Amino acid sequence: MAQETTSLIREVQRLEKAAEVLKTIAHPVRLEVLNLLELYKELTVSGIQERLSVPIEQSMLSHHLIKMKDKGVLLSQKNGVSVAYRLAEPNITKIFSCMEMCSIF
Repeated sequence: MAQETTSLIREVQRLEKAAEVLKTIAHPVRLEVLNLLELYKELTVSGIQERLSVPIEQSMLSHHLIKMKDKGVLLSQKNGVSVAYRLAEPNITKIFSCMEMCSIF
């Protein structure tokens, strides 16, 4: 019985973490940033801004990047005055192909 409870608790924690990550990336700009970082591996804020399909102010983009970093989706490295971002877990972009296989998209 104790092992069942422990397994159930772990499963609930896993689902809560998944929900947290999904909420964090659930924005078109954030999803596009993930796509860009999958392609380029590492980009500065201005490098991301230049490649986005929609114009966005650097301050707003920085807000998105910091939120994803704080939630463990991205890693950053300061290089002088610029900050470069990369995916904390490259497998996160597999969500795109997963969603493409769903009939609701």
